[in-house]
Order: sequence, then C-alpha cells, then structure tokens
Amino acid sequence: MALELSVSALLGYLIGNIIPAALLDKIKKAGLRKKGTRNLGATNTLLVLGKKWGVLVLIFDMLKAFFAVYLAQWIFPLQPLSGMVSGTCAVLGHVFPFYMGFRGGKGLAAFGGLVLAVDWRLFLLLLGVDAVLVLLTDVWVVTPFFAGIFFPLLYGIFFHDLWGALVAALAGAVLIYKNVEGLRRALRGEDKSVRQTLFKKREK
Repeated sequence: MALELSVSALLGYLIGNIIPAALLDKIKKAGLRKKGTRNLGATNTLLVLGKKWGVLVLIFDMLKAFFAVYLAQWIFPLQPLSGMVSGTCAVLGHVFPFYMGFRGGKGLAAFGGLVLAVDWRLFLLLLGVDAVLVLLTDVWVVTPFFAGIFFPLLYGIFFHDLWGALVAALAGAVLIYKNVEGLRRALRGEDKSVRQTLFKKREK
C-alpha cells in the first residue's frame, strides 16, 4: 500500500511540474512573473496574454491533473486512494515545481482537473454554484476559496471516504494558501474584476 501510494504521489507531482504558462512566458517574453498576479498559471496568462492563451493554459493544466488521476488508477486499480493521491500531488507539482524554485501557478485549474477526474457530477455542481458566486461578487478569488473548502467536504459526504477527503483537503489547503494574497489584493481593489476581465478589451 505504501509503495503504491508513493509511486502515485511521485507520478502526480512530476506530471504537475509540466507548466505550459512557463513555456509561453519564454516564447512570448510576456513577463508573467512581473505582471498581473505574478504567477505561472491560467489566470495570470489570461490577464496578461488574453483569453485565447488563458483558455489554452487552463485546459492543459486541468488535463494534467485529470490524467494523473487516471494514470494512477490504471496502474494501481486495487488501490482506491491512488487516483486522489496522484491528482492531489499533480496540484502540488503545479504550485511547487522543483525546477522553478517551487514557485509555479496558483493551482486552480489543476485542482479543477482533479475534481473532474474524481466525479464529473461533483465538478458540475461546484462549477455551477461557483459561477453564481463569482458573478454576484464580481471577484475572481472567490473560486479557489469556495472550491478548496467544499470539494473535500462534499467528497467525504457523498463517498463516505474519510481518507480520500483528507487527501483532497491537502489540495484544498494548498489552493487556499496560494490565493490568500489574491484575496488581499481584491479587498484593496487592486485586481481587475470579473466583468473587466471578460468584457473589456485587453490593454496593449
């Protein structure tokens, strides 16, 4: 059991270390570390490079966590925790890539991929409620806090899996931790609102 979970964790972490925003940053010389949220993730790519690149990074970051879950489940089909452990470590790898001084993205897209792989119905439920909250508050940072808190809770309730919920809570805690500064900026009115980002042209 320990070996299976260790291998799942390592696979997930290494997959999470694939950071498409970092590649885009080098190709386009966008300076993602100095602009926007200063993170190498989908949100900052959207803010700095626009919707097209932001969506592409979002999809890739989701898919890597999604893939990490299914890869571990395929390798260790008799270990029920393998997928959750691998997906959680993919989130950790995205947030703390070893070859970038442990400074990656904020983890939201990868977290979304984890949720989608675990249960698509739970993903749609969280996405729907979150969309309403984001539109009502007009603040992006609502999303990671809502997802980080309620995914582990709902997973534990729906699947009666304490250990799985605890592993998911680790991913949720990291997600919240990485977005605390974003909450502070939002409270200070320093970040673009949801409507500003989605419906106004990007400044050149």
